[in-house]
Amino acid sequence: LGVEVVSSGDLIQEFEAVWDARAVATHREASEKLYRVKDRAFAMVRERLARGERTTEYDVQRAMLGWFAEEGLTAADEPNVSAQENAGDPHYQPSASKHREIRKDELLLIDLWGKLDKPGAVYADITWMAYTGGTVPAEYADAFAAIAAGRDAAIALVEQATKDGRELRGFEVDRACRDVIERAGYGDRFVHRTGHSLGENVHGNGVHMDDFETHDDRRLIPGTGFTIEPGVYTKTWGMRTEVNMVVGTGQAAVTGDRQKAILTLV
Repeated sequence: LGVEVVSSGDLIQEFEAVWDARAVATHREASEKLYRVKDRAFAMVRERLARGERTTEYDVQRAMLGWFAEEGLTAADEPNVSAQENAGDPHYQPSASKHREIRKDELLLIDLWGKLDKPGAVYADITWMAYTGGTVPAEYADAFAAIAAGRDAAIALVEQATKDGRELRGFEVDRACRDVIERAGYGDRFVHRTGHSLGENVHGNGVHMDDFETHDDRRLIPGTGFTIEPGVYTKTWGMRTEVNMVVGTGQAAVTGDRQKAILTLV
């Protein structure tokens, strides 16, 4: 009958995923609060290790929940604190019955997400890495350099395409990130998409940066926010770096600091 059937994905984004100026402001405020909580969590581990005081993933998670309350943040799930081999599982979550001690000379991953406790607020979601020793082993430093380079390649693509007014789709952003990590020799260890949409739920209804779990060909449109979060995972350790981006008209921006190297907690 001469009818062309096309996807409604981009149309739905206009109603489900686009943030107004107020929503963007709640995201930026939540991001600032998450960075403060992250800093307090790493400081807690550093201080307890210096005192020789036993500290577990669960201890840090519980403390972070208290700081969330102080900051006026809410989240559907509890933050992820993963040490060494547990960081090698991108879906790991400590609990009262399942956690381990954080020891010296180990990798420590902290992934935290939250939004302001008010109607219409949208999420921020970040991940940072630390090492509980004085010098980060080359194996870990090299892997982190690879995922940071992949993250930055994805960010640069989004920034340039938005500046140029060029159409950009989610799978292209994933591909830009993944290509860098594959060239560095870690492609088989990057086992999830590069990023997900953010909204009033931490996994929003907009475009995902994905050419791995799905082939997301929805466009990045003004007013949408999402994560860029490549990682490398093995049976004995894992790591991830995560930032958030907001696409505007003619400009896209990262809404927090990018981690340049693994922190040392000494």
